[in-house]
Amino acid sequence: MKAALVYTSTTPELIELVEREVRKNIGEEAELLSLQDPGILQAVRDAGYVTAAAGAKLIGMYMDAIGQGADAILNICSSVGEVADAAQDAADYLGVPIVRIDEEMCREAVRMGSRIAVLATLPTTLAPTKNTVLRVARELGRHVTLVDGLIDGAFGLDQDRFRALLLEKALEMKGRADVILLAQGSMAYVEEYLTENTGIPTLSSPRFGAVELKKALARKGLL
Repeated sequence: MKAALVYTSTTPELIELVEREVRKNIGEEAELLSLQDPGILQAVRDAGYVTAAAGAKLIGMYMDAIGQGADAILNICSSVGEVADAAQDAADYLGVPIVRIDEEMCREAVRMGSRIAVLATLPTTLAPTKNTVLRVARELGRHVTLVDGLIDGAFGLDQDRFRALLLEKALEMKGRADVILLAQGSMAYVEEYLTENTGIPTLSSPRFGAVELKKALARKGLL
């Protein structure tokens, strides 16, 4: 059994966290194929949206993973999550599902409350995450109000400074949000910290994505 992890940007901490969550769910014996292209996220950041070239590169990474024998793909980057949605029909036809790391997180947030704060350090991640929340809310027949939590200047900071800025922004949400979403997987290490220090339930994507990857593999009879 082989699972492909597709990144558009990485940190050692993000890779360690994602792989730990994935192995917890699909087992130590599974082969993990890691594909990375930070140029995709950089192009999206420069343009402010997913360009045709960036989307094509990402789809090419999916096809590369399939060519290398992947049984399922976990798309790590929320900024390009809608590319994963667009590629689903082809992936399903080829028998290799693409799982978005953040979709079930968004669905769980909608189940938990109607006022949802979305924290992100990049506007290119904030907008797609909000779009996903609104889509899954429609699917669940619920109305939600979104609260923007864009933290300018936080991308790429060390963990201590990043944690402090996130907490400051999260505290602004008290009384305005029932649940906080962390739009980027790299923010996951502050999930419990924010919950404890704000009193607002906070969700991050890697643990949800890993569970959904397990389900996708189970549907294929591989688990």
